[in-house]
Amino acid sequence: MRTCLVVDDSSVVRKIARRILEGMDFQIVEAEDGAKALEACKQAMPEAVLLDWNMPVMDGYEFLGHLRRMPGGDAPKVVFCTTENGIDHISRAIHAGANEYIMKPFDKDIIAAKFQEVGLVPLPEPTVA
Repeated sequence: MRTCLVVDDSSVVRKIARRILEGMDFQIVEAEDGAKALEACKQAMPEAVLLDWNMPVMDGYEFLGHLRRMPGGDAPKVVFCTTENGIDHISRAIHAGANEYIMKPFDKDIIAAKFQEVGLVPLPEPTVA
């Protein structure tokens, strides 16, 4: 089973993301800040990371820089999930190694679409009429 690391300082956001991603057949690991997320990655590198930007201890941007420099840290697909919607934030995230970017609040359809775009979830089969 594929693993997704959900990194957010809000337990409510982590719970919602967990429910959505478990429905997409992901095993979930949670971290409430970037430092704890790095420790989780050292234990077992996930296939996906759903990453908040603004967190205490270590923010998502700093975590992403550390992740991408770790052995195997180039492999996970990273989707930033944040309230930061300025083009400068999006550009910084992509240049730092994020694969995609979604805005809070999110729902199942938004996460599914972004995970499909980065190749984590297969595209739905076309229906034939």
